[in-house]
Amino acid sequence: MSILDRFAVTDQVAIVTGAGRGLGAGTAIALAEAGADVLISARTQKQLDRVADAVRATGRRCLVVPADLSDLDAVAGLAQAAYDEFGRLDTVVNNVGGTFPTEFLKTTNDFLNEAFSFNVTTAHALSVAAVPLMLKSPALDGGAQQSIVTISSMMGRTADRGFIAYGTAKAALAHWTKMAAQDLAPSIRVNGIYVGSIMTSALEYVAGQPEMMDQLETKTPLGRVGEPEDIAAAVLYLASKAGQYVTGKLLEVDGGIQQPTLDLGFPDISAPDATS
Repeated sequence: MSILDRFAVTDQVAIVTGAGRGLGAGTAIALAEAGADVLISARTQKQLDRVADAVRATGRRCLVVPADLSDLDAVAGLAQAAYDEFGRLDTVVNNVGGTFPTEFLKTTNDFLNEAFSFNVTTAHALSVAAVPLMLKSPALDGGAQQSIVTISSMMGRTADRGFIAYGTAKAALAHWTKMAAQDLAPSIRVNGIYVGSIMTSALEYVAGQPEMMDQLETKTPLGRVGEPEDIAAAVLYLASKAGQYVTGKLLEVDGGIQQPTLDLGFPDISAPDATS
């Protein structure tokens, strides 16, 4: 097997959540280009259809499952849907997640719980449903590298104002990754990615603000915002035989940043106005 062959996932089957655009879309297409059939899921049918067209253009199959992935039953059901359609399941990419920045005193208990559920519990629900199906999937020539990959964030390893919910949830997802790797070894590898600033729809507003974009770029050692393909390449490494000796690890794919790169301008906490 050549070194390039180790990056192939030929005839394997992957699930990618949050696959309608951005990181999820780029990852689904990358896995297909490397030889996998893919189930993609997100809320918006039209977005998924565009990604499915790109997957099928590689010659691979694609199953589109529109769903509200905050619904734990819906997200867990993706595992059986993939297995029923393709007859096996090899890779799960837990990409769904995200939470808006919010000031500390405006971060309610419900908001914090929702952030944890959407970023962590969804990954757990899908993985718990997927693991039995991954274990009973028939062997492929050369052996399938069965793998779970989580998409965390650099805010899960650094700290800044406004990210008490998002950063805490992403840090929890990173530690979930390490714990799950211990539980599932040696049968299934579990790894994750600390994602930096990537040019997706989430940064559309920032991209239109030169001063904010300058912050992102100048505070990033590599001097640029990342592309979805930067993350997709890391997912492929972790999901393929190229990463066969890696489990319980979080790759930092973030342009080299060691601290937050965007000041959102949240003010210091102060006492309430006595006249109000």
